Amino acid sequence: MSMKKRMLQIALFLVIMLLTFYALFSGRDLSEIGQAIMNMSFWYLVPAIALAVFFVSAEGFMIWYLLRSMKAQKDGYKASSLPRCIQYSFIGFFYSGITPSATGGQPVQLYYMNKDGNRGSDSTVVLMTVAVAYKFILVIMGLGILLFWLNPLRQELGNYFLLYLLGLALNVILVILILGVMLFPKVILKAALLFEGLFIRLKIWKPSDKREEKINAFIDSYQQAVAWLKGHKGSLLVVLFVTFLQRCSVFVLTYMVYLGFGLEGSSAMKVILLQAAVYIAVDMLPLPGAQGITELMYQTVFIHVFTGAYLIPSMLVSRGINFYFLLIVSLGIVLINRFVFDRRKTAKAVRA
Repeated sequence: MSMKKRMLQIALFLVIMLLTFYALFSGRDLSEIGQAIMNMSFWYLVPAIALAVFFVSAEGFMIWYLLRSMKAQKDGYKASSLPRCIQYSFIGFFYSGITPSATGGQPVQLYYMNKDGNRGSDSTVVLMTVAVAYKFILVIMGLGILLFWLNPLRQELGNYFLLYLLGLALNVILVILILGVMLFPKVILKAALLFEGLFIRLKIWKPSDKREEKINAFIDSYQQAVAWLKGHKGSLLVVLFVTFLQRCSVFVLTYMVYLGFGLEGSSAMKVILLQAAVYIAVDMLPLPGAQGITELMYQTVFIHVFTGAYLIPSMLVSRGINFYFLLIVSLGIVLINRFVFDRRKTAKAVRA
């Protein structure tokens, strides 16, 4: 990624963040909000932070687990360690958080995995498998909520119920496309080339040989994932189970915040399902970190859960932990890799 493009992405992220916080705090009593936050129980704040760290680290575990599974099949192949794989996950979280639709994470993860000596094909299969598992579990959860909790969901979400349906539909379409690439690569390739030709005729895109190469490479990477997964169904089940726990952790986090404020009246299941609904609704929106819309939807959905003066404080704590706190930690890991680890490797290469 060019420095200019990266700076534009960061600038867009900061502008949306500032506008979001301005909308949240405008006309509100900041001292009252601050006092409410200070009253949150420390004993619930700690597990909330732990759940947030687990959310990112679980992806690192899955990357490590899959790389080790591949290592066992290949003599002389050295996979990255678990701590290093967790670093990949935090690096991916940072770049996903500052790019629209979370598109920037995987390319950077792939760069570091290849740079550390992991096979390029293996790294691609691992990241694609983790991505497919993530979307698949999210769709299953979303459909389950829609089927078994429809009336309460519609009532609690209000006007945002349509956004939930849109978010779920977009995730379903994406899963179908991914499975289509995996199971019917030639059909998807022809469709992709057809759309490319259409966009070129409409002068939306310019003709490019590299684009066709990228499309072919994209199709090939998913075919590799299918071939590997067919022979390692047990590994896939482990990844799906860990992904389920990972998804649940960020939803349970909001319930920890609820308990931390000493509130009563709403069940754990209700709080968890509402947070899951918010997450599913905004997951595919083309906004860095889904900023703005997440906060607006939270205020509507949780208004009868975090009663009184606790609505905005609860959002600041839960959103602050599961996004901004993790983003700051991830930024620290990105900087350490950029200015410490990378320079050490460069110095060793020069000495060698």
